[in-house]
Amino acid sequence: GKPMVEGRRRMGPAGAGQWGCRVVRWPDCRPLTARVARWVGDEAGWMSPAALRLAACVRGQRAGAAAAWLWSWRSSSSSSNTDCDSSNAKTEKPKTPKIYTKTGDKGFSSIFTGERRQKDDYVFEALGSTDELTSAIGLAVEFCLEQGHEFGEELYKIQCILQDVGSNIATPISSARESHLKRTTFSEKPVIELENWIDRYTEQLPPLSNFILPSGGRCSATLHLARAICRRAERSMVSIVRAGEADQNAARYLNRLSDYLFTLARYAAMKEGKNEQIYKRINQD
Repeated sequence: GKPMVEGRRRMGPAGAGQWGCRVVRWPDCRPLTARVARWVGDEAGWMSPAALRLAACVRGQRAGAAAAWLWSWRSSSSSSNTDCDSSNAKTEKPKTPKIYTKTGDKGFSSIFTGERRQKDDYVFEALGSTDELTSAIGLAVEFCLEQGHEFGEELYKIQCILQDVGSNIATPISSARESHLKRTTFSEKPVIELENWIDRYTEQLPPLSNFILPSGGRCSATLHLARAICRRAERSMVSIVRAGEADQNAARYLNRLSDYLFTLARYAAMKEGKNEQIYKRINQD
């Protein structure tokens, strides 16, 4: 639509002194006044050529020229901004979150309840041991899959349950809220499942009559390594459970897990036809 001149209006101070201007109404009935000139100045850069041109039109009472020019300027500006926004949308890349937070640089870290503790706290010692255990099991899985063993899914499930053990460790019962405890309580069910797996594999193995050394192939040897780390993880939980800060079932799970890993190592060696090394006392005389 075409701007229409309505009449005169006395304006307040605009820069220095009083001056009059004519009011111009757009099709949407918004008056063009010196305030519009200031708005244009804010948009294009105050005292820019665009702002000066519009101000000159208004001060010189050439409202019609000012209105026509502003209408043209707004259209071109809007089109330019749209093109710019569209270009930015195409080229802008999503920000990749950084793996480091720098929040632990002073030797403190947070547990699940939000509490900050020193990194040498017994809670973090136990968490570190369970994390190391999970990694060792992951290595064993890769070696065992190379030999076509069918128990890989069991080990994957154990890795997931160890994350639950870690959650239980990281939620001290004395300081946790009910909502925390509800999410991290460790039940007896995983313990019973491990016992059933142990019994199933034991039935297929020859009776154990000697003390065996970690051996029997790469799969078996890495399972023995995971078993030794599991024992350490269990030891790290003893003081936590004794203090009443973690569930007894979490510690029981680690105890059964070391037995499972020992049994599974023997089973893997048997299935691969590998010999297990037997301990023999070496004559030291």
